[in-house]
Amino acid sequence: METLNQVLSLMEAFKAFDGDNDGCINEAELGGIMGSLGYKASDQEVRAMMQQGDKNKDGLLCINEFLEMNTKGLETGILANVLSAAFEALDEDGNEILTGEELHEVMENLGIGLSLEKCENIVTSLDVDGDGAVSLDDFRLIVDSLL
Repeated sequence: METLNQVLSLMEAFKAFDGDNDGCINEAELGGIMGSLGYKASDQEVRAMMQQGDKNKDGLLCINEFLEMNTKGLETGILANVLSAAFEALDEDGNEILTGEELHEVMENLGIGLSLEKCENIVTSLDVDGDGAVSLDDFRLIVDSLL
């Protein structure tokens, strides 16, 4: 799926330029990302992109702001497909249930240091029906509420 590859490329580029691995980048790092993705942007264009994408006005772009800024052109259906594919990638055993353990393993594989406890807390907070895991249906409800 081409769109999923685009989102994954954006995430990889972001991670490569997030030097301190805090999930946020500054203006200079944004310029580096854009260059690595093949976009020649002037300092003024990068500054404008930063101001447009920085929703909470903290002078940084966090991964969610960066992805939102770069996926606005995606149709809702395409974005839903990308997010469903992301869920499938997280659901390592393919049972359409995402557990804290699965999320923890994926985060470790990506080099993101989230403890098992934090991953379980994330899953619990996203669990719509209270069964202790995030089902594909839970995930779709969450995505629909965000779109």
